[in-house]
Amino acid sequence: MKPFAYVKPADVEAAVRAAATEPRARYLGGGTNLVDLMREGIERPDTVIDVTGLPLGTIDDLPGGGLRIGALVRNSVLAADRRVRARYPMLSQALLAGASAQLRNMATVGGNLLQRTRCAYFYDTGAACNKRERGAGCDALDGFNRGSAILGVSRHCIAVHPSDMAVALAALDAVVEVRGLDGTRRIPLTGLHRLPGDTPDVEHALAPGELITAVELPPLTAPSRYRKVRDRASYAFALVSVAATLDVRDGVIAEARLALGGVATKPWRAREAERLLTGGPADEDAFRRAAEAELAAATVRPANAFKAGLARSTIVATLRELTTEGTAR
Repeated sequence: MKPFAYVKPADVEAAVRAAATEPRARYLGGGTNLVDLMREGIERPDTVIDVTGLPLGTIDDLPGGGLRIGALVRNSVLAADRRVRARYPMLSQALLAGASAQLRNMATVGGNLLQRTRCAYFYDTGAACNKRERGAGCDALDGFNRGSAILGVSRHCIAVHPSDMAVALAALDAVVEVRGLDGTRRIPLTGLHRLPGDTPDVEHALAPGELITAVELPPLTAPSRYRKVRDRASYAFALVSVAATLDVRDGVIAEARLALGGVATKPWRAREAERLLTGGPADEDAFRRAAEAELAAATVRPANAFKAGLARSTIVATLRELTTEGTAR
């Protein structure tokens, strides 16, 4: 690990100024996996800015029933919060499915959102990886890609986004608050992460020096679920995950929100499936048609082709659960 300067700012403004004046500065907070990347020689910051002492660790009620979640709220605290469990069960379920209790006690909301892919070729400095070095190539395209993405991919990158929490937040229409030198701005969660396109090394919409300060959730009254499918039950990354909320009234779907994880290069909001579901019947045939339409755009390889079928069946199973447990109106 190369030498670096360590800064522990007293407030958010100082943290932003420190990051903005150092082009190779990185924020250090729970959940960012920055230290692991530094050990592997993938991240080589000149300055590490420790933000763990900043006053961003509270969960506050918003008018109308929403929540404002500070960026340094620990994942374990967020998962256990009674308001989250009552109003946004899919978020609590996603957090509890995401890691061990020890990791949840360390990980933070802001860090979780900005964690890097776990693609083996990204971590292997002897392999070609456009995400690590633009223009280097992508060994995953013709290599071991069983866990790689099938949605939102490009000819330069098929690395899957690893977060469980971000998938639930995408389905919840969460908004990310960020602070920079020019003040505060708000980014829809679905716009925070970027598709790889021709620049897979540019992973998010944050400007240099910007710091995530909070995530805001709008009110939710419809039932919600998070379902995760993985190789083993104990804390593995998702092969497929589904975050869904379904507002059913007199057998008709008034609103559907659906997001997928484990299958895309970013938390994937399933807009086509939502479009087909909304205004239609809440039955198995409708769920299946919506799932098939969403996965029609999948780009698969021999090793990960199974994900398309697994995603379709997981979508149907999650929506079925929402309509058969007595929670739909």
